[in-house]
Amino acid sequence: MVGTPEWAALKDALAPIADSYLRKLLRESGAPLAPLIEGVRQSDFDELERTLTALGEVYATADASTARQCRQVVIEARQHARWAAQRAGEDEAKRKTKEEMMQWMLVWLENPEVFPAWAALRRKNW
Repeated sequence: MVGTPEWAALKDALAPIADSYLRKLLRESGAPLAPLIEGVRQSDFDELERTLTALGEVYATADASTARQCRQVVIEARQHARWAAQRAGEDEAKRKTKEEMMQWMLVWLENPEVFPAWAALRRKNW
């Protein structure tokens, strides 16, 4: 599994490389990734929920530095969703999907421990 030590070694070996690009390459490789390395997947709501829940589990037992990293990953993903919603143009369905995903990430950022229960309720009522 690619975890934090492997991530750091790859970043050093491939410097300069953007985190988002390295994450994309690792995802495409099919290698198993630790939640903090995998980040937030936004291909669909199942993946969004799975990855946010996994990050929440890491966050719950993390030291302060790792907790900040978890939050930063979610903040960056939310910014990406905002950008995708803005770029959706006339594709109303895509824009609404990305806006809903932003809401899910905002709930996670407000209270990661509550997120799994909230997501289950949201799916029932959505």
